[in-house]
Amino acid sequence: MIINERCPKKISNCEKTKSNERGFKRKELSLHTQKENSVVRLLMDKKKRITFIVNPISGTQNKKGVTEKIKRYTDGEKFDISITPTQYAGHASEIAAQCVADGVDIVVAVGGDGTINETARALVHTSTTLGIIPCGSGNGLARHLQIPMDIRKAIETINLCTVESIDYGKINDIPYFCTCGVGFDAFISMKFAQAGKRGIATYIENTLREGLRYEPETYEIENEDGSMKYEAFLITCANASQYGNNFYIAPKASLCDGLMDVIIMEPFTMLDAPAISFQMINGTLDQNSKIKTIRCKRLKIHRNNPGVIHFDGDPMMADADLTVEIIEKGLRVIIGSQEEKPTTNVNMWQNVIDIFNDLKPSIMDDLAAHNRRLQTLNKELLRKLKKNNYK
Repeated sequence: MIINERCPKKISNCEKTKSNERGFKRKELSLHTQKENSVVRLLMDKKKRITFIVNPISGTQNKKGVTEKIKRYTDGEKFDISITPTQYAGHASEIAAQCVADGVDIVVAVGGDGTINETARALVHTSTTLGIIPCGSGNGLARHLQIPMDIRKAIETINLCTVESIDYGKINDIPYFCTCGVGFDAFISMKFAQAGKRGIATYIENTLREGLRYEPETYEIENEDGSMKYEAFLITCANASQYGNNFYIAPKASLCDGLMDVIIMEPFTMLDAPAISFQMINGTLDQNSKIKTIRCKRLKIHRNNPGVIHFDGDPMMADADLTVEIIEKGLRVIIGSQEEKPTTNVNMWQNVIDIFNDLKPSIMDDLAAHNRRLQTLNKELLRKLKKNNYK
């Protein structure tokens, strides 16, 4: 069997854009290997051991049939296959750690970003490689790595076995691989976890409902260049470019540059929300005047009180003082071999913008009715989501 191993200095964003039928440009991501990167082909005399860790309850997909697809489409001539389902929170980490101890070559996380986090944290700084079959609600890391969302195609990507070493991060010593942060996105992660129902529609519903009431906080941040104080809606420390579902919070973030992209979103009015939302979709959020970006290896965040944080979309309570850092090339991972085109419903977001624009004059004329009209807006957006069966 042949494994292709690439060790690039950077996984970066392609500058190519594509216009859709409404004339909006959407930035696509691709993996670039710089000229100095070497390609090593390893000829193996025996099958590689591969374990699939399956989370039966992650995301919105029905896991029925996943095991059968793994058995059917995984290359049996290359791999000695085992499949293990998780039974409780944290179980994926335990299984993955045992796989490392047993000398398993590849451990595949079958689930969402939470399952990937649990699995990957047990594989950092080992010779065991992470594979991903994305079955979650957002699949942020898988999308950045251009792993197909289709289960069969994701398995075919594992069969090709192109391996790269990527960075990972820690927030107060808790590993993360995609994003972590404080502020509104952490607050929404908590609400999303409490909702009991997954999917992008649930996420948007919580965002619209809570966005009216959320109060920005004051943060003091310190890095290699000194300390700064910001009033911010959120602060996101991005290793990868997106939260998931092709919502690009840090469109220029790289998994292989040894740096995190710190996104500071300053307070904004609801009239700014449509532009911010659409820029997150087409990968141009960094061009918004409300966004400040800092790149660094290590960051300290001080807030006035303890509160919620998130790591790879999972919320937890933490102290007022936080330390975030990036560890270079700490995880071996199988990457996609071709571009995965974004699947975000751009027409739905055009409806969002149209509704905001329709209400803008009345909001400006009557500040007293501001909250009432925004609540009407939220109901209308949710009605359109349900009408379009966008789950």
